[in-house]
Amino acid sequence: MIAMTKAQLAAAAGVSVKTLQRWLSRHREELAMLGVRPRDKLLPPVAVKYVAEQFGIDL
Repeated sequence: MIAMTKAQLAAAAGVSVKTLQRWLSRHREELAMLGVRPRDKLLPPVAVKYVAEQFGIDL
């Protein structure tokens, strides 16, 4: 996995950034443990992997 912006990840999922934000808000605690804050625009590789697995995004 590589680091991705939320916009890139949303495009890969086929949803808007706002929708991705809603999805991520449901996993706020898990993402916080991975070092992601709600306002971060760039997600580290470990967070990208977690999000892709949770939401079935094919990267």
